[in-house]
Amino acid sequence: MKRLDITKDAHGFLKDMQVKQFRQVGHKVLSLLADPKPNDAAPLKGYDYWRADVGEYRIVYRFDDDTVYVVLIAKRNDDEVYKKLGQK
Repeated sequence: MKRLDITKDAHGFLKDMQVKQFRQVGHKVLSLLADPKPNDAAPLKGYDYWRADVGEYRIVYRFDDDTVYVVLIAKRNDDEVYKKLGQK
């Protein structure tokens, strides 16, 4: 079974979400453990990361054989997610 590693930024974003959105995003994050390349995910161009969308949220992550690393969670239409990603 894969492990889950969440950055402080992603954890902080999750912590501040409302319950309904938290459940949706949390479910998607956990589902990445079983299948890190679901049909609705895509690699990010110019980065060594993948993205998955859940409603109005985007999950940016990478994975290897043992672990899924959730780097960022942010609003999909917010360009800040890519600015933050450039700083990682």
